[in-house]
Amino acid sequence: MKLHTLLKVLPLIKQPNENPEVIEIVQDNRKVTKGSLFICIKGLTVDGHTFAKEAEEKGAVAIVAEHPVDVTIPVIIVKNTKRAMAILADAFYEQPTKKLHLIGITGTNGKTTTSHLIDQIFRDAGKVTGLIGTMYIKMAEQILDTKNTTPDSMTLQKTFKQMVDLNVDSAIMEVSSHALDQGRVMGCDYDIAVFTNLTQDHLDYHHTMEEYRRAKSLLFSQLGNTYDHNRPKFAVLNTDDPASEKIQKETAAHIISYGIDHETDFYAKNIEISAKGTTFTLKSPEGEHVLHIQLIGKFSIYNVLAAIAAAYVSNIPMEQIIHSIESIKGVAGRFELVHGGQDFPIIVDYSHTPDSLENVLKTIQHFAKKRVFVIVGCGGDRDKTKRPIMAQIACQYASDPIFTSDNPRSEDPVQILKDMEAGVTGKNYQTIVDRREAIFYGIKQAKSGDVVLIAGKGHETYQQIGDQILEFDDRVVALEAVKENG
Repeated sequence: MKLHTLLKVLPLIKQPNENPEVIEIVQDNRKVTKGSLFICIKGLTVDGHTFAKEAEEKGAVAIVAEHPVDVTIPVIIVKNTKRAMAILADAFYEQPTKKLHLIGITGTNGKTTTSHLIDQIFRDAGKVTGLIGTMYIKMAEQILDTKNTTPDSMTLQKTFKQMVDLNVDSAIMEVSSHALDQGRVMGCDYDIAVFTNLTQDHLDYHHTMEEYRRAKSLLFSQLGNTYDHNRPKFAVLNTDDPASEKIQKETAAHIISYGIDHETDFYAKNIEISAKGTTFTLKSPEGEHVLHIQLIGKFSIYNVLAAIAAAYVSNIPMEQIIHSIESIKGVAGRFELVHGGQDFPIIVDYSHTPDSLENVLKTIQHFAKKRVFVIVGCGGDRDKTKRPIMAQIACQYASDPIFTSDNPRSEDPVQILKDMEAGVTGKNYQTIVDRREAIFYGIKQAKSGDVVLIAGKGHETYQQIGDQILEFDDRVVALEAVKENG
């Protein structure tokens, strides 16, 4: 695409004299090649403007920046390069989200499970799907690693274009509050936005719960303010969560409600939970159906209801939706049972917020016959205010809490544990800094009738200590502990 053609999407921009061919758009100076348009982004630790000269030397044909830089190639000055990048990426990749049925899911907990449930329903219905989230990026049958729950706008639009090229018709993505606040999803034409819940997390970034809620609500306001009756927009909201009341005021889209505590468009009642699964009666616009799902817990029902609602307004028949939901066994690292021949359940779960930990421990109480062991820590360089709360919940709902390291990152793991312990003075708990040792200890103590929960890391296959990324999978370590105990 010619530079002049591309720049037409930016208002109030004076076209440079030169009009080179733009082969690609990049914001990472390490990825600049001949024909690149390099966008200078100010990051938390690095300012892309300092790499403008290097980009020119590598073959960049033009620079987009917020102030003049010392190069001989054209420099396009904009007020905000992140915003400009979203607009340019959308144009360069030919507005791929307009060619997809796009579903965005936001909320504190449940995004990953809900996205996988929707993905499976769509696949079973014969759709070709794409999935973007915490665990990976999937395009049709291709799976790629991902660094962030929601990539930057450039990576997103490029990914969506690749999906279109692979004949993907439906894309499902997790949308984090950071991504919404930082404008990473600007330009994405969502058809459906799903809200799971709002509980404490990321206050190191957002500072207040109201600001955190505001960031989440951006997904729903970005559904637009007009009505295309051939392509309607839907906001699927968990109306048991008080935040939904404010969110629905911030969107013009059709409101679709789901819940358990209040009768809604998609409503669960007559709930029965066991160690093998969950049974409930679904009330929907199609009437009542009794569902037997292989997922466990009340929080799992919320995820299922959200997925059912999103699929239904996507015109997938209810019979097909129910068939898919009942056949799904679960998502990696989300209440995942680890079987190693032991005579007690070992559960690995991603629960790393107070609410998610409480939900999982309350669910375990439905089937635990004796002691409940919970091995839990808190991540370093993250919201410190939730550490004592996590400890309190562990002590309240488990008979045997074991505090240990999660991903300490740059922080001292001992100090993180002290922050947790500050919330449970005088309570009964164990502290074992080494996570592997803590897992081995908990599993060694457990007997028939007990339950062991390993919380916080879920599907992750690494542990970040300082600047080291070490191989570590809770599920693998748990199996090793079971084997050692014979």
